[in-house]
Amino acid sequence: MAAVDLLKVKQRFGIIGNAAGLNRAIDVAVQVAATDLSVLITGESGVGKESFPQILHQYSHRKHGPYIAVNCGAIPEGTMDSELFGHEKGSFTGALAERKGYFEVADGGTIFLDEVGDLPIPTQARLLRVLESGEFIRVGSSKTQKTNVRIVAATNIDVPRAVQTGRFREDLYYRLNTVPIKIPPLRERGEDVVRLFRKFAADFSEKYRMPPIQLQEDAQQLLQAYRWPGNIRQLKNITEQISIIERQRNISADILEKYLPENSFEKTPAIYRGHQTSSQAGFFNSEREILYQVLFDMKKDMRDLKVLVHDLMQNAGMEEGLIRSKDLIYPTYIDKTTELISKRDDSSSGKNVRGQDMPQIQDAAEYVEESLSLDELEREAIKKALERNGGRRKSAAADLNISERTLYRKIKEYNLD
Repeated sequence: MAAVDLLKVKQRFGIIGNAAGLNRAIDVAVQVAATDLSVLITGESGVGKESFPQILHQYSHRKHGPYIAVNCGAIPEGTMDSELFGHEKGSFTGALAERKGYFEVADGGTIFLDEVGDLPIPTQARLLRVLESGEFIRVGSSKTQKTNVRIVAATNIDVPRAVQTGRFREDLYYRLNTVPIKIPPLRERGEDVVRLFRKFAADFSEKYRMPPIQLQEDAQQLLQAYRWPGNIRQLKNITEQISIIERQRNISADILEKYLPENSFEKTPAIYRGHQTSSQAGFFNSEREILYQVLFDMKKDMRDLKVLVHDLMQNAGMEEGLIRSKDLIYPTYIDKTTELISKRDDSSSGKNVRGQDMPQIQDAAEYVEESLSLDELEREAIKKALERNGGRRKSAAADLNISERTLYRKIKEYNLD
């Protein structure tokens, strides 16, 4: 559809943003509205799924018919069928009169089933019948009734996974999912988060009769770096909190950060680390700094691993022949040694688990010094494997549990010819 029409749709239904995923969802909704196809709207909680069934209804030939929105997650399981399909008088305790269900009341219009993933399996079977034939039966009745409704469903669960676990009928999923519409989460909408903040700030300014809050540049960057697990609903709540609590109306990153729960920032090279005094330094660490940190952490982990391997080998009486791994990567010592520890005899006996004399362990300081080089350990392991197998490379490779090609490469690398 034309861009001007897209803008009109947003204005009519109060949709704010210009992200590609959002525009695509609106475009699909308008295009499919003229049909009677079932639509399944998916997206995380709080992304604004409730606006799209109204678009589908208002741009359809049913726009003069009834529109009913049903929150399936808010209806008790025991009364779900009665709410959706109605019941006859006396059909159950408390049924003092007959009652029309939502599908009967919405005849000729649109029914929006929000959180459809919460429907119990028996109700799902009834819903499937309505989708396929337009027929339903009231609770406590044997009479089949017809209804002409357009069904739009929405959910924030992973429906294919729910199908695999048996919590959602596969046939119902495919019947509802005739036309899928996915609403992108707020963290994927770029600058839309700032636009929404400004809109909410203006609304609360009018509501509470106070000057609107504004975001400094660093605060805007922080707003976009945050993951927003609660999406638009969470953003609105935080904007309202700041509007009421903060006397300072020009909000900095330091102020905004107080209202954002921790551990919900994007895990990307641009990671927020707090407000910096230098404007040129900006708000995010550079990729180089992060790379340095990763390398430093890897070096530290390797050093800790070497010391751990030494301690485990010393405590367990690790045999020389256990120094082997597919790629000569020595963390596999840990698995081997753990097994030995669980089975070993009393160390005072001087015997290992096979009843053999335990090898003499080098002085701890001397061994740690030697173990600081993985290359030396690897070279020594290959050398001794070749000696044990009389120089036969194929046997040595099997002994080390590596391929012959890898062994040949390592022999050449360490000049062991």
